[in-house]
Amino acid sequence: MSRPSPRGHDVTNQANGREPQVGPRDDEHALVRHMARLATDFLDSLEPEMQARALWARFDDSRVEAERIRWFYTPTDHGGVALRELSPMQQSLAMQLLASGLTRPAYVTACAVLGLENVLDELEGWNVDWGRERGRDPGLYWVRVFGHPSENTWGWRFGGHHLSVNLLLRDGRIAATTPSFLGADPATSPLLAGELRPLGGTEDLARALMTSLGKHERAQALLHPRAISDIVSGNRPRLGPGDQMMHMQDLFRGPLPIPRLVALVNRIDEVAETGAGYAEADHERMALGLSPRGVAGRDLTTEQRDLLRGLITTYTDRAPAPVASALRRRYADDVSLDVVRFGWAGDIAPGQPHYYRLTGPRLLVEYDNTQRSANHAHSVWRDPAGDFGLDPLVSHRTRSH
Repeated sequence: MSRPSPRGHDVTNQANGREPQVGPRDDEHALVRHMARLATDFLDSLEPEMQARALWARFDDSRVEAERIRWFYTPTDHGGVALRELSPMQQSLAMQLLASGLTRPAYVTACAVLGLENVLDELEGWNVDWGRERGRDPGLYWVRVFGHPSENTWGWRFGGHHLSVNLLLRDGRIAATTPSFLGADPATSPLLAGELRPLGGTEDLARALMTSLGKHERAQALLHPRAISDIVSGNRPRLGPGDQMMHMQDLFRGPLPIPRLVALVNRIDEVAETGAGYAEADHERMALGLSPRGVAGRDLTTEQRDLLRGLITTYTDRAPAPVASALRRRYADDVSLDVVRFGWAGDIAPGQPHYYRLTGPRLLVEYDNTQRSANHAHSVWRDPAGDFGLDPLVSHRTRSH
C-alpha cells in the first residue's frame, strides 16, 4: 500500500490550470524550493523498493554521476520508476514535478508527446513488438532523482519515448536544463476540427526563416540538399567536433536482449538511411562543429533576425521561467544574436523531409522531420559547454553573460 504524500499538494488547483502558490514564477529560489518539496513528496510516497530505484542519493558517487548524464529519447528503459508502476496520486506527484521544471506551454507539449503513444499504437496497428506487454505505452515514462532534494546539489530526470527533461539544482539556483528533448510521432495528426502538431511552431518558424532568405544567404544556410534521418548529436552526454549521426541500436540502454528486437531496430535504421540517401561522405558533411556552418545572425535583415529570435525562444522557453526569461534577454542582445548560425538540410516545401540546426556559443538546436514520410519529428536543445551542469564555470551561472 502506498503511503500518502506528507504535504498533500493541491492537485485540484493544477487540474484547474491554476499555478501552485509558491510565489512569483520568476522567483528562482522559490521555484527551486517548490521543486525540492515536490521531489521529496514524490519520493516519500513510494514503497522502499521503488524509492531505491527512484532516488540515487549519493550525488558525489561516480556511478550516480554516470547514470545522471545518461539519457535517451528512444523507447527504452530511461531509468528510475515508470508511471505505470505508480498509483494515481503518485502519478500526479510525478507530473507536478515535471511541470515544475518546464514553462506551462512546454509542459502541455510534453503531455501531448506522452499521449501520442496511444496515437502511434493505433497508427502501427497495435502490434509493433518491443518485447514487452504493450509496444507503445504512455505509462513507460520514468522518473529518477539524483542526490537528495534537501541537499545543496541535486537533480532529476523525467524521460520516455520522445521526451527527456534533465535538471540540475545547485545552491538554490537552476544550474542546468539541458539536454532537453521533445519528439512527435506522428508529427501531424488529424483532429475533428484541425490538426495536432506538438512541434508545429518550431517547424513553421524555421521554414519561414529559410524561405525568407535571399539567394546568397540561402546558399550559406543550406547544409545539404537532402535531410539527414535523425539528429546528429544523438544522446551523447558530451558533444565534440566531428560527431556524426549515431545508429539506432546505440540509442538504447545497453545491448538489445532479443534477436528480433535487434532485427526490428536495424530495419528501422536501414529504412531511415535508405530514405535519406546518405553515404559516409554525407554524414561527414553533416558532422557537428568542425567549422562554422550556416548563415549568421549578423547577415540577416531585421525581420529575419526577429524570426531567428522567435525560433530560439521556442527552445529556450522549455526551461522554467527564470531561465527562459534570462535567455530571452541574452538573445535580445544583438551581439549574442549576431553569432548564432542557422542551417537547413532537405526540401523547403511543407510535408517534405527536412532538418535544421542552430549553433552558437553554448547553443545547439537540432530538428528533423524525415522518418515516416516526413511525419516523425525530433527536436533537441543542448548547451555543448554546460549540458548537465558538467562545466563548473558554465553551470555556476549559466545565464549571467
